[in-house]
Amino acid sequence: MLNPKLPEPDLLKAVLQPLLEDFGYWFERSRQLLEREEISFLSSSEQFDLLNRVKQAQQEVNTAQALFQATEGQVGVETTVLMPWHQLLTECWQVAMRFRKEQSR
Repeated sequence: MLNPKLPEPDLLKAVLQPLLEDFGYWFERSRQLLEREEISFLSSSEQFDLLNRVKQAQQEVNTAQALFQATEGQVGVETTVLMPWHQLLTECWQVAMRFRKEQSR
C-alpha cells in the first residue's frame, strides 16, 4: 500500500495530503447520502453494497492518512490503491447526480 522509496516528501505533502483529504471528504458525503436517503433506482442490496464499499474505502483512506502523518510525509500511496478509490468515488458521484436529478422532478 505504501511506498517508502519515494524521494520527495515535500512533493508528497503538497500532492498526497490534499488528495487524501479530498477522498475523505467525498467518501463522507457519499456515506451520508447512502445512509440517509432511499435511492429509488438502486435495490436495497445494491445501496447496502455501495455503502459498505464506501465505508471500507473510508477506513483505507483513514489508515493511509494516519501512516502519512505518522511518518511525517515520508511514504506515499501506490497508484494501485488510489485508482479503486477514484473509481468508487466516480460511481458515488454518478449515483448522487442521478438522485438529485430525480429529486428535482
